[in-house]
Amino acid sequence: MKKNIHPSVNPVVFIDTSCGAEFFTTSTLKSDKTRVVDGVTYFEITMEISSASHPFFTGKQVLVDTARRVEKFKEKMGKQAAVAGVRKGKKAKSVARAAKKETSEK
Repeated sequence: MKKNIHPSVNPVVFIDTSCGAEFFTTSTLKSDKTRVVDGVTYFEITMEISSASHPFFTGKQVLVDTARRVEKFKEKMGKQAAVAGVRKGKKAKSVARAAKKETSEK
């Protein structure tokens, strides 16, 4: 086997920022922040969501909307409903065309 081709494995603590849960494990990731626990230096890696806060694993519906997706969707649907109320349907257009055609033929 070739030497020095594999990444180094480090002790890491993953911290869920939404609920404060911590997971101690090993990983190839590194960070500038470190923490010493029981004489072992761990790299601190923060994340927004994990199995401790994800609704699929917890069974709770917790809305974590950092990108304003829900509000954007509601705005888009509101605009669409407003335009749909003003817009004429195909039947109304065809009736108007037929009436216009009849008046122009007379």
